[in-house]
Amino acid sequence: MKDNRSPFKEGGFTLIELLIVVLILGILTSVALPSYISSVNGSRQGAANSNARALATAVQSKALIGGVYDTTLADYATDMGGVMPMNPCTGTATGYTITATGSQATVTATAGTNCGSWTPTVYTLGYTGG
Repeated sequence: MKDNRSPFKEGGFTLIELLIVVLILGILTSVALPSYISSVNGSRQGAANSNARALATAVQSKALIGGVYDTTLADYATDMGGVMPMNPCTGTATGYTITATGSQATVTATAGTNCGSWTPTVYTLGYTGG
């Protein structure tokens, strides 16, 4: 009678090999994840500042035409292409602040919690009237 069994062990991985793979994946994750989160936060911050800059341009344009700064955020939806842009740091379209005193105004994005710790850019506008 012939024995058909191979003298070698059946294919597969040992527990030690699997543990080493899991350990390597854990190390790679712990190195790569903070960098990924930092990159995502940076892109969200950049988008929020870019949207605030576009809003500042609309605020300045409306002030030049109307002679006064309008601080109502909803009034700029038409000037911004029909809808206010989403602030990725707050997750809302109302995540921007317009303040005006006399002939000056500022536009800034709200920091929110989705972007980590950062200070948004403040866009200062001036109008001399006329």
